[in-house]
Amino acid sequence: MSDGPKRHVTDVDAKAVYVLDASALLCLLFGEPGADQVEIRLTGALVSVVNYHEVLAKLTDHGVDAAEAQMMLAELDIDVVPADRDQADVGGKLRSETRDIGLSLGDRSCLALALCRNATAVTVDRAWEALDVGVVVELAR
Repeated sequence: MSDGPKRHVTDVDAKAVYVLDASALLCLLFGEPGADQVEIRLTGALVSVVNYHEVLAKLTDHGVDAAEAQMMLAELDIDVVPADRDQADVGGKLRSETRDIGLSLGDRSCLALALCRNATAVTVDRAWEALDVGVVVELAR
């Protein structure tokens, strides 16, 4: 696959569809550096149901009540996209290309959704800078 450009985000592309990785959502919810860059990409943003689950789990690991965690995510008004066979097929193909940099199932779910939707993936995980899988990746910090 051809390499998609990686860029540190500063300006929002009004035409772009953004798929948010769990790391980007957690950055926003915890008010970490880069949260402002994630926040300005929320309108029309997508998140894989796998990443949604991952964020809920991390919030509860940090002592947030499960119902409150769900409410926090609902307030962001992000479209949670169910997994489907196309995404699973793409994610499966990504395994061999992402194994050596340690990407997780959740990471591949985000990338697969971005590839299937011709969207831009947003993360704070610098390991994604090494990717060469044909998707545009923006690093929020």
